[in-house]
Amino acid sequence: MTTIDTDPDTGLNPLQFLVRKNLAAKSPAAREEILANPGFGTHFTDHMVDVCWSVGGGWHRPRVQPYGPLSLDPAAAVLHYAQEVFEGIKAYRHADGSIHTFRPDQNARRLQRSARRLALPELPVSYFLQSLRELLAVDADWVPSGADQSLYLRPFMFAKEAFLGVRPANKVNYYVIASPAGAYFKGGVQPVSIWLSEDYSRAGKGGTGAAKTGGNYASSLLPQSEAYENECDQVVFLDQDRNVEELGGMNIVFVYKDGTLVTPQSDSILEGITRDSILQLAVDRGHKIEGRNVSLDEWRAGVASGDIVEVFACGTAAVVTPIGVLKGRDFFDQQPTGTLALELREELTDIQYGRREDKHGWLYRLDA
Repeated sequence: MTTIDTDPDTGLNPLQFLVRKNLAAKSPAAREEILANPGFGTHFTDHMVDVCWSVGGGWHRPRVQPYGPLSLDPAAAVLHYAQEVFEGIKAYRHADGSIHTFRPDQNARRLQRSARRLALPELPVSYFLQSLRELLAVDADWVPSGADQSLYLRPFMFAKEAFLGVRPANKVNYYVIASPAGAYFKGGVQPVSIWLSEDYSRAGKGGTGAAKTGGNYASSLLPQSEAYENECDQVVFLDQDRNVEELGGMNIVFVYKDGTLVTPQSDSILEGITRDSILQLAVDRGHKIEGRNVSLDEWRAGVASGDIVEVFACGTAAVVTPIGVLKGRDFFDQQPTGTLALELREELTDIQYGRREDKHGWLYRLDA
């Protein structure tokens, strides 16, 4: 049983976690073999976090237990009504061996916003942070130390109550699993090609676009397949007014020749923590930032005229990647190349890995 001091901001008492060790945990040799070439999302650590919620009992029965299959009733609400949200966050090992994550309070608050939109209970920020610490307390050896490697943490919750009927579930479970991740770009960062989706929308006004929920990603899979068929790496979506929204899993940023960084902003776009951090670093350098509608016509005309000098995408997994091509049914637009995206990427990753001063207090230590 482990505890953490009462949260000074909320006054909430910490959860008391029961820890049950995995007796079939990977041997050190087997673990090191995986960490030598972890890939992304294919290997998982030995343990996971499991916390229950119910209307009558609130958050209860917190535990760290062996990683393994979940038992679900066939009538579990998530299987029929898609009441589910998740987050993505990384843990980084610094040169001194300590383990840190990056702006986890923002992930916690985004999970709360997503949960609110899906009529799920809102996990307190202090419980979210504690869940990460509890998992790392037993699986710290899974955090790799190689260049650009990390431990990807996936907190998620879903409706577990067994019933058929369209209403919010009265029983929910929250979990955290973890997967070692290698460098996203092998051989250095490469510009990506983007396919314009004109037949499909990612989200609509008043929909779930601003929530991190599985349905948004499921609806992107068919247009993403269309992108692959047209020899593109990613897909970009438009709203009903033909304004640019975001890629299948990343936000997008335009750099104008006057140094202004413009990013699409609406209530149907997921608020990116990586994007917010990148934009703050740009402000620190003296750049102006704008969040507004950007039409497809403005994008294409800006590139053609030279007003837009760089376009890049950003998200947790890839951090920052330049966009090299925008391709549609009847056009192929080469995108301008610049240096700002890669400079900002280097600055952000240096902060995350402890190689550069963290002036904004973004790092949160998990193993202390």
